Amino acid sequence: MPPHPSSHVSSRVQRAREALAGSLREIRKDAGLTGRELAARCGWSESKSSRIENARTPPSDADIQAWCRACGAEGQAPDLIAANRQSAEAHVEWKRLQRTGLRRLQESTGDLYRETKTFRVYVSDVIPGFLQTAGYASALLSSIADFRGTPDDVSEAVAARMRRNEVLHNGGRRFSFVLEESVLRYRLCSAETMAAQLGHLLGAMDLQNVAVGIVPFAEQRAVWPMPTFTVFDDRRVHADTLDAASTLTQPSQVELYARAFERLSQAAVRGAASRALIADAVASLV
Repeated sequence: MPPHPSSHVSSRVQRAREALAGSLREIRKDAGLTGRELAARCGWSESKSSRIENARTPPSDADIQAWCRACGAEGQAPDLIAANRQSAEAHVEWKRLQRTGLRRLQESTGDLYRETKTFRVYVSDVIPGFLQTAGYASALLSSIADFRGTPDDVSEAVAARMRRNEVLHNGGRRFSFVLEESVLRYRLCSAETMAAQLGHLLGAMDLQNVAVGIVPFAEQRAVWPMPTFTVFDDRRVHADTLDAASTLTQPSQVELYARAFERLSQAAVRGAASRALIADAVASLV
């Protein structure tokens, strides 16, 4: 019998904690300290150091700061603290989020969307959720619900997505999108629905707070097509895979994805050139 999904999530959390414990152990060894010496510098018991190093006790943010300070490795503390915080939530399985239906998944990011000022979105597979029409979203979410066997609440999920996407019309927020040309060509819905979706995309490009770049098939590129990801300000990344949505908060991880977005953005065409690609995609639907 396959393991229960919750045990799968639990094992991932444990592996993340073990990785963090291993990093702290290496920092101590690199500093040439014994567990007892580190404990003395931190002002706690030697057994506490042992429990943290063996992933039996999750350290607090203050514990990590004290550990790194005692080892002269203060610069490593921010990444380790971020890793510690995300160990229980960083790799949230889509199935667990979706088991009560897709509407809940759409609403789960509402606060994050309202709090973020700058969105950087790269997509290689589908039209970004922010830019979807109700018809396109309905076709896409229906296929997801069918594939995953989740409760059929597609109409409610689409309505939730449309409400969530109202943030696009808030002039105080900036949106930068980079799409692979393939996104314009994939047939995930009827030709009529796709034509309406591409027309909606053209309209969104007129918004003052929205920038859309498209990487052409024929572009000589410095980086390869990547899985879809979104960077929220400079503090959080959502990176999607088939089985999971990874939430990344370590400063080095966010910087990596921000750098990837910049490289991908450099390969994109904009303005008249991007509109021409969309027009060609519309023409191919006939």
